[in-house]
Amino acid sequence: MIKEQNLITINADELLSQVEKLKNSGHRLIQICCTKIADTIEVNYSFDKNYSFTNLRVILPSEAPGIDSVSAVYLQALLYENEMHDLFGVEVKNMAIDYKGTFYRTSIKTPFNPPAEKN
Repeated sequence: MIKEQNLITINADELLSQVEKLKNSGHRLIQICCTKIADTIEVNYSFDKNYSFTNLRVILPSEAPGIDSVSAVYLQALLYENEMHDLFGVEVKNMAIDYKGTFYRTSIKTPFNPPAEKN
């Protein structure tokens, strides 16, 4: 049976410490989801322990978004983080493996968060 899901909104500078706490308490990383909402980028990190989900939400500005990598804690996060970089333009600092914008081949750079046109 799936238990209650917790959604905790945190600041980007709290991410690593919160993820380390979850890892140390036995949580596993389920997924990282990134989406653009109005003028922001929302990044959700989902964790599971005993069928109880904990979700960390970080809200970033859509222009020049940046966040620390959690791949030092959960190595598999590097796949999600490279995806966030290539599709949304999120600068993920200190990734374990950084594909430097070549993880996805797209015809438009950062197609889900294109740079604003200058008039």
